Amino acid sequence: MSPDVRPFLHQPTSTWSYVVSDRESRAAVVIDPVLDFDIHSGRCWTAAADEVVAHVRRENLVVAWILETHAHADHLSAAPHIKASLGGRIAIGAGICQVQRAFRDLLNLGSAFPVDGRQFDRLLADGEEFRIGSLAFRAIPTPGHTSDSLSYLIGDALFVGDTIFMPDGGTARCDFPGGDATVLHASIRRLYELPPGTRVFVCHDYLPGGREPRCETTIAAERAGNIHLRDGVTEAEFVALRTKRDAGLAVPKLLYPSVQANIHAGQLPEPEANGRRYMKLPLTGPIA
Repeated sequence: MSPDVRPFLHQPTSTWSYVVSDRESRAAVVIDPVLDFDIHSGRCWTAAADEVVAHVRRENLVVAWILETHAHADHLSAAPHIKASLGGRIAIGAGICQVQRAFRDLLNLGSAFPVDGRQFDRLLADGEEFRIGSLAFRAIPTPGHTSDSLSYLIGDALFVGDTIFMPDGGTARCDFPGGDATVLHASIRRLYELPPGTRVFVCHDYLPGGREPRCETTIAAERAGNIHLRDGVTEAEFVALRTKRDAGLAVPKLLYPSVQANIHAGQLPEPEANGRRYMKLPLTGPIA
């Protein structure tokens, strides 16, 4: 079965969000919505998420779920805004608990910050299935980039988060807490076992070579042409390539603001006594 898939590109972070719907029932899910955020001023706004909201209302869709593929490190989630505007339940992979533990310690959020995933409406385990009207969606854990990375198979459409990109973009980095190139290799190989014609929708496209943005490929195209992991590339070759590449990558500029919000299901920090909200930033290096 083939759902309707409407992509939305957030150009400042090269992020694709999706509305996936069933034609007959008008039931829908929203995947990886983005909150606009300017790190220089600290300003947050909802222009990108409001495009999603407008589409859902225009098409008379009913949102059942807001699905996160993982706790993103490069953009803040707009899941709370989508939920407040359209309804639906916020879900993420059960591995979020490991991510919460790692970043609670790194950011010194304190013992009062829960690390059992209760901030989300639902934690999804391997193989869990739900229905969206006449369509079924299945949770497929794909750790390696992060501990909580989860892909969603909805009919013939697969939403892979950062696990793989378009074939000319390769695969996700594995140098975040909980990342592991060997584990990522196994996760991608699991996805490659799906039918060749399965439609694959990526979370990011960084426009290699300066080409136009793309969001959709297939399992067959990934297996034939992914520049990091295609048929014939061994686990050892992939791990060596991934490890070398990761050693030269810069820290994402929105890492700490993004993670602080996203491990909390997109909720921003509570206002302090002066009515303003603040993000934490760990400092390193020689500090007098």
